[in-house]
Amino acid sequence: MPEKKSWWLDAVLVAAFAAITVALLRGHLLGLDERVADWSLSHQPAVPYWTARVLNYLGQGGQVLMPLSLLLSGLLAWRTRSVRAVFPFVAGFVLTYVTIGPLKIWADRAAPRFDGPERVVMHNPYAEGPYAMSYPSGHLGNSLVWYAVLAMLIAALLRRPLHRWEIYALRVAPVVIVFGTTVYTGFHWLTDSIAGLLLGVVLARLIERIPFDRLPLPALGGWERPAGLRPSDRSASPV
Repeated sequence: MPEKKSWWLDAVLVAAFAAITVALLRGHLLGLDERVADWSLSHQPAVPYWTARVLNYLGQGGQVLMPLSLLLSGLLAWRTRSVRAVFPFVAGFVLTYVTIGPLKIWADRAAPRFDGPERVVMHNPYAEGPYAMSYPSGHLGNSLVWYAVLAMLIAALLRRPLHRWEIYALRVAPVVIVFGTTVYTGFHWLTDSIAGLLLGVVLARLIERIPFDRLPLPALGGWERPAGLRPSDRSASPV
């Protein structure tokens, strides 16, 4: 029997997210954010900048990760004839929708490229709409959640657990790249990305705990059968 994930790490991550949020609301860490952003925005030759812009698409939830997850969900549903194949996608969509989006609206923080006054503060009175949705970083939160979903779907399609190197290649390397490129391009402040990382790990671990193949379902003409989706144990996940 694999060792199950404990909840202590999740509690620590939530506490760290709350601490960063409170610190920003009280005006702390703003100088650090500005120094990092100003350095990044002033060191952007064409080749490094556009390379970072392209690599940053690894964290695009709506344009890249969600469509890919939906495609793999459909392939797994067709192969297994099971409605359960779409459950990880639904879980990822719901969890990101009810957490990251509302937090962005509440925080009302402009991105580093905003050229108006008080650009670094939370609850910016001068930025609005899409120009005031920087905290927490959706790139990082989406990356953690959707790569966890992709790993689960790929393991089910391969009908075997992923090797450790496959897990790190799929779930760690893209997140590291997205973190660096998001800060470097000026899409997010450093603390935005840290907060998105903390929140994303918690959401990814929550998805990994869900026993999708054992959730009770009514009779669906055989489509309620298992889809080969297994909750991750501590030894099989980087988080």
